[in-house]
Amino acid sequence: MPLSEALERASEADLDLVEVSPNAEPPVCKVMDYGKFLYEQSKREREARKAQKQIEVKEIRLRPKTSEHHKSFKVRNARKWLLDGMKVRARIRFRGREFHYPEIARDLLTSIADELSDVSVVEQYPNMEGRTMLMILAPKKGD
Repeated sequence: MPLSEALERASEADLDLVEVSPNAEPPVCKVMDYGKFLYEQSKREREARKAQKQIEVKEIRLRPKTSEHHKSFKVRNARKWLLDGMKVRARIRFRGREFHYPEIARDLLTSIADELSDVSVVEQYPNMEGRTMLMILAPKKGD
């Protein structure tokens, strides 16, 4: 119907003419209370935000001289987090002269990635950031 006729009907009913779907062809309008429309729209947005899944990033911290036992329970925690759908950041901190041997840390991170390869994919390969080496693992899709 023409816009003037729709506005006339809305004023007769003492309501507002609200454009519900502006992208449709032709645009869809309804005669309703605009305040109620805004309230319902904000309510839908809140529900959508509540339903969104937040991806949390957990972190395991190691050193180049970390013992095998310590590494194994850190990997066990990482496996649990990956199965829960969280990302895992593996960080190796260097102290003193350890900084001159990054290949030790790279080997350690590679072994962690190999142990967790059944439940994760490497999102960011090991790289140096200051005095630390980082690697990020993400849960595998398709589970």
